[in-house]
Amino acid sequence: MSNRVAIVTGGASGIGNAIARRLAADGAAVAILDRNGEAAKTAASKIEADGGDALGVTADVTVRSELDVALEAVKTGLGLPSILVNAAGIVHHGPFLELTLDTWNRILNINLTGQFNVSQAVIPLLVQGGWGRVVNISSSVVHSGAPYLTSYAAAKSGVVGLTKALALEFARDGITVNSVAPGATDTPMFRGSASSGSIDVERIEANVPVGRIGQPDDIAATVAFLVSDEAGYITGQLVGVNGGINT
Repeated sequence: MSNRVAIVTGGASGIGNAIARRLAADGAAVAILDRNGEAAKTAASKIEADGGDALGVTADVTVRSELDVALEAVKTGLGLPSILVNAAGIVHHGPFLELTLDTWNRILNINLTGQFNVSQAVIPLLVQGGWGRVVNISSSVVHSGAPYLTSYAAAKSGVVGLTKALALEFARDGITVNSVAPGATDTPMFRGSASSGSIDVERIEANVPVGRIGQPDDIAATVAFLVSDEAGYITGQLVGVNGGINT
């Protein structure tokens, strides 16, 4: 992947950061887009310290003007992107009857509309290059549903529909579009939910057939395959990485 430039949103921490590090290790130049610009720059510095090529850029996926500025920085600093991984996201736990419209809109805006914004900004660059890979991070809740995660489940289900539509629309342009649905994964967001009492880690782990919580590197390995040349005949798919809890 030494001739590829990848953009990873939400790449400063968690699953996004694991993906950024894996793609850099595989030889891609990686642009880390995150609303926490300092964290993005720190993550990029760590990749460069390990011998990779990376750029940290401040960008909120819900603000199109920030994305336009970020893409100019990517093209200037690394070159024309050919890989996009939409990993930015947040979660909200709470009873449905207490869910406010403001919270509903915020969760959908970041998790779903954010992927729309970034994809619409980046895909023309992939078309221009004649080759592209897009991977959208969804969630295993789209398989099973989940109580107290109404807005999150709705947004992540929308990601699957977005993925399938884009896959068909851009297949003849040499672009594949797939979605990865992580199960319970040991990330800062997951640990925050555990600390607040919103989830029971021991109960979740006991229900995973392989007997453990997922690691961000598990997701990164799947993404690394989907963005490779070898995955060129795979598009429009939802790939579950969940230890067998959803089959």
